[in-house]
Amino acid sequence: MDGEYQGVYIRNSRGVQLFTCRWLPFSSPKALVFLCHGYGMECSGFMRECGVRLANAGYAVFGIDYEGHGRSRGARCYIKKFENIVNDCNEFFKSICAEEEYRDKCRFLYGESMGGAVALLLHKKEPTFWNGAVLVAPMCKISEKVKPHPLVINVLTRVEEIIPKWKIVPTKDVIDSAFKDPVKREEIRSNKLIYQDKPRLKTALEMLRTSMSLEHTLHEVRLPFFVLHGEADTVTDPEVSRALYEKASSADKTIKLYPGMWHGLTSGEPDGNVEIVFVDIITWLEKHTNDDNSVIVQPIHTYRNAILKMNTTASPPQTINKQHQQQSPRPVRTQSHRRYFCGLKGRRLQHHSAM
Repeated sequence: MDGEYQGVYIRNSRGVQLFTCRWLPFSSPKALVFLCHGYGMECSGFMRECGVRLANAGYAVFGIDYEGHGRSRGARCYIKKFENIVNDCNEFFKSICAEEEYRDKCRFLYGESMGGAVALLLHKKEPTFWNGAVLVAPMCKISEKVKPHPLVINVLTRVEEIIPKWKIVPTKDVIDSAFKDPVKREEIRSNKLIYQDKPRLKTALEMLRTSMSLEHTLHEVRLPFFVLHGEADTVTDPEVSRALYEKASSADKTIKLYPGMWHGLTSGEPDGNVEIVFVDIITWLEKHTNDDNSVIVQPIHTYRNAILKMNTTASPPQTINKQHQQQSPRPVRTQSHRRYFCGLKGRRLQHHSAM
């Protein structure tokens, strides 16, 4: 199956240029999937395979690089307020859902690692808006094995407003720890859009506070979800996903742990393992897209938000080649064939980031 990729810059409510991208099937999509990437990551390159596979399976897929991440503007990987990420995603995702041709489509969140926290907070923000979520090794609880001592947190909190952007938080090489396949690991390392320096002080504290807050509110999770985790993950402990599954109030929840697999289930495992993971994800999406007993969500009306679409595109439309999706069925629709183009032609914007 062929599809289309496009990248578009928007401007958020704070005036920051953010990069967004989408992978669209030529036929009317079965449902909408919204990507929430992990810490330091980006959508157009790192999550490309995810976008292509889901589009080949018949889903319209939309991603956004958070402020300071990937192609978006802002101090590199500086999270002043985690709430800003959630609000930017909420504004952009809902603006897509409000498009006339998408208003009657099921809408799913897809979050990897820190993106899992973003997805859960989007659900928490509007509990009846989303039809479900796929959460891959989500950051929603701090493992007892790595939780910092309260005194350490207290000391760092005292200086976070003085040196918020300082890269003083010690950390091991996450790329070495997250991605098993050595060839894919080096490809990821060579992606210059991925942040590979030490975490900034305020960024680390915002992530810590977000994780601890989510940990105490897991019982408030009520949407259908599928949580996946590698049992050999040393970046986010599998106990985090077990806790989410056990404490969530969702009537429809599924967990799958993959023996021997690491953190990067969809991007860092050998091809055979990646295929297994995506088959599971697409099977879950198919079931919840076609399930007559699926959750009822609030209807979409005309949506006014603070997102400004810029009169430029990041890249021309590209054709998606069917290269990975052998097992996923092609979408069958009786609706009229429609294509959605959301970028306007113009000069390509180059990414610059303030340090």
